Amino acid sequence: MTVPVLSVRGLSVRFRMRGGSHVSAVTDATFDLAAGECLALVGESGCGKSVLASALLGLLPQNAETAGSALIGDAGGAGRVDLLTADERTLARTVRGRRVGLVPQSPAAHLTPVRTVRSQLEETLRELSGVRKPQLRAAAEAAAERAAFPLGHLDRYPHELSGGLAQRAATALALIGDAPLLLADEPTTGLDRDLVDRTVDELRRHVGDDRALLLITHDLAAAERIADRVAVMYASRVVELADADEFFGTPGPRHPYARGLLNALPERAFIPVPGMPPELSALPEGCAFAARCDRADGACEALPALTGGTACHHPHADVLEAPRA
Repeated sequence: MTVPVLSVRGLSVRFRMRGGSHVSAVTDATFDLAAGECLALVGESGCGKSVLASALLGLLPQNAETAGSALIGDAGGAGRVDLLTADERTLARTVRGRRVGLVPQSPAAHLTPVRTVRSQLEETLRELSGVRKPQLRAAAEAAAERAAFPLGHLDRYPHELSGGLAQRAATALALIGDAPLLLADEPTTGLDRDLVDRTVDELRRHVGDDRALLLITHDLAAAERIADRVAVMYASRVVELADADEFFGTPGPRHPYARGLLNALPERAFIPVPGMPPELSALPEGCAFAARCDRADGACEALPALTGGTACHHPHADVLEAPRA
């Protein structure tokens, strides 16, 4: 049996607040990510997607408490590391950049403002790939070309780049270590549609026999374009996990919230999901979506388990209406 690139079991994150209260940002997330696969983690802002990404990178604040496991490794048999329990030394030296490459939400802020793109690529090549000075210039240009970053812009500073070029620079940096897992956290924020398509196409192009992509996004069109599977988060929990073809096509999502997300798209019914999500500091005992759901009844006072890919007492069984032409 092939070992997954990433195996997440019961991942939970909660934050200790003043006064002794807690905020549950991620609750019992469980999924695998195989080599050659793109998994899109989608949901409304504030549902816990980016907190999950921070947990995988060991970048949570000090008031965070984690539970569960997140095992990272590669198909080549390298030792598995639990990202939730690894110490900072292990994360800094063997995980970030080497096992997990990050394409950040705000590339312009992620790049060092007082250094050119070339110098940042060269430094990363020295640290992650051991490239020495005589080969650095050529290696930096090869790294830029890999992410379709124009060589004529290598000696520019981050503030001199457009949003699209800053994103490509960040992608080039993330790809240098050939990490088994590429984690893209809202990589298309602020980009126009053409740049969104080009950005996600470039990310997908680097998923190979020994590499996987976790795309965290609220952009369902981007997810539909490149994902093999879709995981939907709502109020800290994964409520649906499905093949992308079935999720966006036939039969469509089974969870009422996931179906509502698709129905809210302009090219579909253009009907917004009613109501607002609950505060993560005041989640109900039962189904967190029940207050917004027209299928809710007394059974929804109990928390539904993720069974058959759907965490719902009353999942849809009918086929979702196809997008309008």
